[in-house]
Amino acid sequence: MAPTGPPDHRANPVRTARLAHKDASTIAAQPSRATGNDRSADSSATGSTGSRSTGSRRSEAARLAVLNAADDLLVEYGFEALTIEGIAAAAGVAKQTIYRWWKSKVDILFDNLVLDAGTALAWPEHPSGPADVRAYVHRFAAFLGEEPAGRVLQALLGHAQLDPRTAELLHGGFLDELRARDVAHVRTCLALADDDRAAVVLDAVLAPLYHRALVLRRPHDTAFVDALLDRQLDRQPAR
Repeated sequence: MAPTGPPDHRANPVRTARLAHKDASTIAAQPSRATGNDRSADSSATGSTGSRSTGSRRSEAARLAVLNAADDLLVEYGFEALTIEGIAAAAGVAKQTIYRWWKSKVDILFDNLVLDAGTALAWPEHPSGPADVRAYVHRFAAFLGEEPAGRVLQALLGHAQLDPRTAELLHGGFLDELRARDVAHVRTCLALADDDRAAVVLDAVLAPLYHRALVLRRPHDTAFVDALLDRQLDRQPAR
């Protein structure tokens, strides 16, 4: 039976850390890529009066509650058991409120993924050497294997194999852009001749991480990541 009440947040030690960066101001600055709506629109349109400003803050608080409830419930119960009804109950909002902003649970999870990945999978402003590649791959491995948003990515990847709309949303709205950015940074950091060579290096490092998380269901292992990086980066010509 699908969950209809909020999970026990005391049993979720990552929640406090997540809330530290997923606050209302952060959400307001992010476009809602699943829905095409700008989350800051309510604030800009209603900031002229005190009552409208209060309504905007309540709106952002509700969005925050929905986003946090969705990935808490996903981690606790899994994708199949996750429902709009359960999210609404855990967030303390009406279902109609959720449907004002999102079409489905997939769209909620997607917005969570984009929001959290913007922080967790960031590169330095000017990446410049192999050390930056190492640091990014370690961040990616920890994101995929340990973070709630990594569980969201795993769930959406699995669902995308069966649902064309999810596949289009995930690839067109997140994965393709992420890959293009990462290929460009790897090429720069390793001084490679072209994007094709950088893509080979990136795939050789990230593919085992996906396999380990999605197929083997193994936990994040720093030593494993170091071994992958040593094997691939040692093959690259000296800068």
